[in-house]
Order: sequence, then C-alpha cells, then structure tokens
Amino acid sequence: MAKVLGMGNALVDIMIKIEDESVFGEFQLEKGGMRLVDAKTVETVLSKLKHLPAEKAPGGSAANTINGVSNLGMETGFIGKVASDANGNFMEHDMLKNHIQPLLLKGNSPTGVAVAMVTPDSERTFAVNLGCAIELSPDDIQPEMFDGYDYFHIEGYLVQNHDLLRKAVKLAKDKNVKVSLDLASFDVVRENLGFLNEIIHDYVDIVFANEDEAKAYTGLNPEEALHKIYEDSDVAVVKTGKKGSLIKHNNQVHQIGVIEAISIDTTGAGDLYAGGFLFGLATGLPLEKCGKIGSLLAGKVIEVLGAKMDKETWEFINKEVKRIIEE
Repeated sequence: MAKVLGMGNALVDIMIKIEDESVFGEFQLEKGGMRLVDAKTVETVLSKLKHLPAEKAPGGSAANTINGVSNLGMETGFIGKVASDANGNFMEHDMLKNHIQPLLLKGNSPTGVAVAMVTPDSERTFAVNLGCAIELSPDDIQPEMFDGYDYFHIEGYLVQNHDLLRKAVKLAKDKNVKVSLDLASFDVVRENLGFLNEIIHDYVDIVFANEDEAKAYTGLNPEEALHKIYEDSDVAVVKTGKKGSLIKHNNQVHQIGVIEAISIDTTGAGDLYAGGFLFGLATGLPLEKCGKIGSLLAGKVIEVLGAKMDKETWEFINKEVKRIIEE
C-alpha cells in the first residue's frame, strides 16, 4: 500500500463559537481568512472571548489532512516543528494515537496556536501565532525523510517560507514522490503569487484550492480556474463549498456533489477532503471515487466542532469508503 507524508505548521487549534463579529474589526481580521499575529495578540483575543466555551485539538492544515489519510488505514508521516512544552507533547501523542509517524523537530519558541472563531454560518476565521512552527527551516529537511513515501502533501501556509518549500519539493522529486499542495488561504496566495506560479509549474502534481483561493491564484471563476490550474499540474481540484468540487485530470472534468450534513463548523473541511482524495488517489481509485471519498470526509467533519472526529464516526466513514470502492 502507498504511503503519504505531510509537512506543515504543527499547531494546536483553540475553537470558539462566537455570535458577535465585531471582534474581527477589533483585531484586523478578515472573516473567513487567516491572520498571523504575535503571542500577545493571541492572549488578548482569548481574554476577550474568555466568557465563551473553547475546545482544544491538535491542528494545522496538513496535519489534519494526514490525520484523515491515516484514519482511512494508510501509512503516514508528518514533518513539523513543536516545542518541548504541553502543546508540543499534545501534538506528538495525538499523532502516535492516530498511527502517524511524527517527524517532529524541536523548536525554541512555544508550540504554535491557532484561534478559530466560528460564526453561526459555520464560517471560521483564524488568528494564528505560528510559534516555533515558523522555525522549520531548509536545514531541517533531509532526503531520508522521504524514503518509502509515494505522496508528499504540503499546506499552502508554508508558501511564505520560499527556501523551505523549494528544498522540500526538490527532495521529494529526487525520490520520485508525487507532490500535493493545498493552497490553504486566499491571502497567502495573493501575497506569494509569483512564487506559487513557479513552484506549481515546476514541482507540483496535485493542486487543491477552494473558490476564494482559486480566484486569488487565477483571477477566474471556479470552472475557468480549474482549467488554468490544470495547465501547470497533473490533477487540479477546486472545492466549491455546498456545490461540491471540480476535478480535472487527463483533460477530463469530474463534478462531485456533497453528502447531506448538518454544518456546525467548516474547520478542517478542505483538509479532510484532501485527505480522502489523496487516500483514493494513492489506492489507485478512479478520480470520481477519490472525489466522493473526499466529500464524505468533508461532510462528516463539518458536523463537529474542529477538525477531529471520534472513533464511531471513523468506523462509519470507513464502511462508506468500502462501499464507494466496491460500487
């Protein structure tokens, strides 16, 4: 069976449901987006919202994706940087519990934290302090990390570290590992457009984008953006929210629907879609089935707060995946 390696910002998510969106203006946050802030701002935001219940879970976009692949029964690993602190231990123990090989390097700053504010429409807005996640450097990435892996999945938040990303994708290609990139955030795409064009054209095989990210990357609507992204990749995926997703490969376009779900929080929906899709792709399934598995995972994760699902949900998902494979 194929193996999937991920690399991204190892963060602990703190999820808080909010009603009053004035907090976004107060901290210069764009609804639905992600803003990098310092540790003091995180403390201020949490203090401002301390009257609301909060849930903590291991997070980070690529880590969520790899968690999804692993819970579908495929061997996985994850490269990231954490501190020798409570949050860092929390991340490592969770990966081991989910059968992910933790290639976690140790940083000097505290482990990164992402405050996810979830509004009644299920949209989430992030204030993120990367902590020592941002200390992950090109020198940390070694060729042997890619040994035995078939797919290498990277979150778009790492795009801001050009030297790190460039070295990682080069090493992956040297080992004949297929590279998957989730664009992850429209604001990161806007700020790194030239570099993204270069990296995707030269190294990336599979590109995931939602509607906002696809527009930021191409300036086009989802359907036109799909064709544009495909020009520089082998597989292009544009996620269109409640409409489902569009996939293009071998000059063929597949339109995938969504499953019925009661949305509570969209955190992790795109990450888990990518996890399901990559599992299908690495298993050698047709693209339509890859998309269906992605939609299944995305649909189930939006029914919970945060990006982690319990054992019973994963048992249901795995039964459904078996049914999709056997269709």
